[in-house]
Amino acid sequence: MFRTLPCSRLTLVSFLTFVLQAQEPVRIPFGCSEAELQTAGLLCTEEEPCPIYLEINAIAPAGKRVFLGGDIHATSSTIASVLLSSDDGGVTWKEPAARIPGASIDQLEIYDLEHGWGAGGTQYPLSRDPFLLVTSDGGLSWRRRDVTEDGGPGSILRFWFDSARHGELIVDAGKSASGGRYLMYESETGGESWMARSITGQLPKIRRAPPTLDNPDFRVTAAAGGKTYVVEKRAGEKWEPMGSLLIEIASCKLKPGELKEPPPEVEVPPANNYVDELKLGPPSPKAVAPNPAASVKKGSPNE
Repeated sequence: MFRTLPCSRLTLVSFLTFVLQAQEPVRIPFGCSEAELQTAGLLCTEEEPCPIYLEINAIAPAGKRVFLGGDIHATSSTIASVLLSSDDGGVTWKEPAARIPGASIDQLEIYDLEHGWGAGGTQYPLSRDPFLLVTSDGGLSWRRRDVTEDGGPGSILRFWFDSARHGELIVDAGKSASGGRYLMYESETGGESWMARSITGQLPKIRRAPPTLDNPDFRVTAAAGGKTYVVEKRAGEKWEPMGSLLIEIASCKLKPGELKEPPPEVEVPPANNYVDELKLGPPSPKAVAPNPAASVKKGSPNE
């Protein structure tokens, strides 16, 4: 499979449209702001500029729309999440959700023409605060919903909605987590809220979930030379390109007067406290129903 702060703290950005003209690859805008670079722990200078990359982790179709989930990152850290959508076959692309500092969107599921979800979490400096982006208007707008109110270490290993209301997900809290590495959650509210169901050392299974969320008729590949992503749709035994996006989107250089001391390191609470304080809710009734820049090591659970 390809590989946010509460809603009130989402970074405010303009929802941009990127136009593909004459089959030229789209360059996702990145402003090289001092605040973004320093928050990601980057020291970019005229002598040593920082290359900035786009990474696409997931693709999901919804009728005529196609969604891409991923992030913007440097060689050493994740800068912000990215969610892109196109409703004209990849000719133009929009950002229907604000970028989330330090986060990535790793998985996408579109249930119908109205409901969809994107799973992600903070990657920098460590994997923590797993969340879902939720849409109920066909992807025109998305809202962040954290798996737990207080956050904590770990990442969403996988999730699945078998209806517009009912879904389950598994959080990997790391090998040293007290009580078990894997935490199972369930939602009866379309992802708006989550209730913990179990903690186990063995990887649990999600009921009725398919082997993967990948759609066999859509894919994203790195073009020859590793400079662009190509979004493709299956046409019989062949693949038709829908559009392309540049992988390296910026080379950031800050002038000496713009450089400041790097921010203090974020103190991450031990995984044990996070799991020990978890309150398990009662069970609910059964519901009816590859590129050169991708080598960056993002955050990982407490191994």
